Amino acid sequence: MNLTVSASPHIRGRDTISRIMLDVVIALLPALAAGLLFQGPRAGLVAAVCVLSALAGEGLLRLILRQHSTLSDGSALVTGLLLALTLPASVPYYVAAAGGLFAVVVVKGLCGGLGQNAFNPALGARAFLMLLFPACLTRFPALGTALPLGELSPADVVTGATPLHHMQMPALPDASLLDLFLGRAAGCVGEVSALALLIGGGWLVFRRVISLRIPAAYLGTVAVLSLVFAKGDSPVLWMAYSLLSGGVLLGAIFMATDYATSPVGPAAQVVYGVGCGALTVLFRYTGLFPEGVTYAILLMNAAVWLLDRYLIPRRYGERKEAAQ
Repeated sequence: MNLTVSASPHIRGRDTISRIMLDVVIALLPALAAGLLFQGPRAGLVAAVCVLSALAGEGLLRLILRQHSTLSDGSALVTGLLLALTLPASVPYYVAAAGGLFAVVVVKGLCGGLGQNAFNPALGARAFLMLLFPACLTRFPALGTALPLGELSPADVVTGATPLHHMQMPALPDASLLDLFLGRAAGCVGEVSALALLIGGGWLVFRRVISLRIPAAYLGTVAVLSLVFAKGDSPVLWMAYSLLSGGVLLGAIFMATDYATSPVGPAAQVVYGVGCGALTVLFRYTGLFPEGVTYAILLMNAAVWLLDRYLIPRRYGERKEAAQ
């Protein structure tokens, strides 16, 4: 028998990549179910296309590189599902397929595979699609619109303004806070229901897949800055709508907490979350598009190595030198 001894420390645990990915999939199901409920079955087909293209890209890349298959770890499944939740239900199927392939082949695969990617694959793919197909990603079907299932690219879609479009005017959205909390508003498949996202986030915290440091720092920063720089007569309402509108909750809970693209140390995680929140508000207030979550998280992904280098936790047994 060959015994391989790796470098210490030697820690045994029950966590595996496939178990963690299964927990993430379970946590995403409420948001997907809300998308199906409020946006119709086409939302499910868009999710299926994203997932299948991500799985196909993962398998094809491993085949070309002559490496063992990694489909069983579930990472490609999670990437495809996350990408689908960031897209409108009316997006053409070929756009969704292109996004799934780009996420796993370019953003993740060409960087070395799982754990080696510098940027969140789903958000990297969304930024890529936003560059090539901006009209497809900024047109959202109005609530209650019956989208055709068979058409690759539905041409005659009744579009509706999202809450963030109203806030860019600036004005408070027509939808109530309860509507945003439950999901009765226009938007991407996975961002419309704050309740569904919070249920999923609660599952991840309960299963200890994520900690509250990054989401709390992210959402807390958005809340404070939206309150301080509120537009209109009601700063508290403006803050509440800022938190419930767009992809803030989806980004804070599921995107910013990605293991491979977020810091390791506790202090670095807090600074990372604060940076994501500050950049989100900045882009929302000054950018061309009302949403800023994608680019905020991607930019902070690029700074993770710096945060991990300079905000490392104190080593066990190390004492701070007394002042002279």
